[in-house]
Formats: sequence, structure tokens, C-alpha cells
Amino acid sequence: MQKEIKTQIQINATPQQVWEVFIDFENCGNWNPFIRSLTGEVREGKKIKVVLGPEGSKPMNFQPKVLAFKPDRELRWLGHLFLPGIFDGEHRFELLENVDGTTTFVHAEKFNGLIVGLMAKKLDKDILKGFETMNKALKRKVESLNETSLH
Repeated sequence: MQKEIKTQIQINATPQQVWEVFIDFENCGNWNPFIRSLTGEVREGKKIKVVLGPEGSKPMNFQPKVLAFKPDRELRWLGHLFLPGIFDGEHRFELLENVDGTTTFVHAEKFNGLIVGLMAKKLDKDILKGFETMNKALKRKVESLNETSLH
């Protein structure tokens, strides 16, 4: 079984400005309602520790492997619940530069595995809401920093 959740939001900032806030993992717990913490060396091929979950839910701990880390462009990792093949998630964050100077932040995840079908309703409701809440929080954080720097 396979399923994908994909969200996006337009942020009034350059990809570099969005990336700077997004990868400040030491402070992500201060503004990010979905990714509660992220620790470890974030580099392709390395495993990191991630605690995530939508607001109001019990957060889950993962140790995904970083598949891509491209500054100002993309972070992608692959995590497993229990063992590989049961419930795997390839989480993707992409920053797309728009001609008007804004950035489209894409937040998506592809799920594969034996129990994806059983989790489909939870994914459609809670995980989708968590992605959207995080996207809005990132937009607020980045745009508020830009307003501060203009004054």
C-alpha cells in the first residue's frame, strides 16, 4: 500500500531566508508545532533523531536516514515505524523560488508498507493537519523576522 500527503504554502521571503529558519533545528521546538525536535548530523547518508507529531497528539520518535540535504532547496529523509516494510515514510521539504521573490515551501511525505491502509484515516486527518500547521508557523516565523529586519 502506498499513500502520499502533499502540502505547500507561499512565503514572502527568499529560499535562503526560509532555509535559514527551517534548518535552525536547535530552535525548531520554539516555533514548530509539528517537528518537536531534530538532532544529529543532518547530512546525506547520516541518521538523525526526530520527534514529531501534530499538536495535541503523543509525539513519535524516529531515527530516519537523510536522503538529501541541499542548502536552500531540499531536505529529505526516510524513516520506519518498527521495521522497514511495515510503515515507511519518505518525508520531503522543498523550497521553490518564485519569480516574484517569494518561496513556495512544499511539505510532503510518501508512505509505504503493510499497515499504511490501516493508518490512512489518521494520515488524512492528523498528519495533514500537522503539516499545514507547521507550514503556517514557518511562514509566520520567517515573515516576522523579515518585518523586524526591515525596521
